[in-house]
Amino acid sequence: MSHDFTFSIKRIAFDENYRPADGTRITTNFANLARGERRQENLRNTLRMIDNRFNDLAHWDNPNADRYAVELDIITVEMQVEQGSDGETFPLIEMLKTTIVDKQTGARTDGIVGNNFSSYVRDYDFSVLLPQHNEGKPSFSAPEDFGDLHGKLFRHFLGSDAYRANFAKPPVICISVSSSKTYHRTENHHPILGVEYKQSEFSPTDDYFGKMGLRVRYFMPPRSVAPLAFYFQGDLLGDYSNAELIATIATMEAFQKIYRPEIYNANSTAGKVYQPSLKHEDYSATRIVYDREERSQLAVKQGRFTEETFIKPHQHTLNQWAANWSASTAKA
Repeated sequence: MSHDFTFSIKRIAFDENYRPADGTRITTNFANLARGERRQENLRNTLRMIDNRFNDLAHWDNPNADRYAVELDIITVEMQVEQGSDGETFPLIEMLKTTIVDKQTGARTDGIVGNNFSSYVRDYDFSVLLPQHNEGKPSFSAPEDFGDLHGKLFRHFLGSDAYRANFAKPPVICISVSSSKTYHRTENHHPILGVEYKQSEFSPTDDYFGKMGLRVRYFMPPRSVAPLAFYFQGDLLGDYSNAELIATIATMEAFQKIYRPEIYNANSTAGKVYQPSLKHEDYSATRIVYDREERSQLAVKQGRFTEETFIKPHQHTLNQWAANWSASTAKA
């Protein structure tokens, strides 16, 4: 049976007045910052960090380091699974979209969509399915088809009319490097992305994003202390402008300094051979409140929510669709 899912896209500004909508994943990084008594202070300080870092990297014709601002939109992708199901949708993906504002000329330039990436199905895969698969087993492993459904749904969305109508380029997702792997500095150096690192073995996250059709490269931007992982299609260095790359670096480096200060706000810089560690104690904390332990607990709850409201009710349809889907049948 042929079955095509339909997607819709919602946008909401991520600014100091942002309040998470009822349907927003509460483990989403930006939603976590917008809670509690210090929500507005958290948001204001985060946005200031992003703007300051952008101006630091975009330093040409910018003598006062205040020429640019970065505006952020939260992109929520909703998917309708069963046709004719009274419009019932599931919030499949959330990402961030950047816009660069030149305060000197008034010009507004589209940045990259992707940046921060979150997914209910990913919560299910890592927080429910993977623990169930390994329960009672002597050694850790992943199911052979681990991440297949999520990867196909993501790639299907990228080929959809909804994506094409809203975004001109493929996404770039930027996250922390893995604390379980060792990275080696290379001689390759990009003026914006910085020095490139490589590793000999992919992490489970790298493999998971690979099923989403994304390759990974690791760069440590100028005046950063640790490399970031960039997941992309096509040519990361050739397909995006300096301003687009700077906006992604500024955004995600700020988030990582908040969420993983042991790595990204460390008081020492990554060496030629580098293994990230969340147990590193020589780092500086930001003034921004973030509850990392609560977020990990909520990931399990939201993974179970996905199982009950998305995976189980639509299991037959999803399995049948995934079995018949291929990149060649997706829209080019």
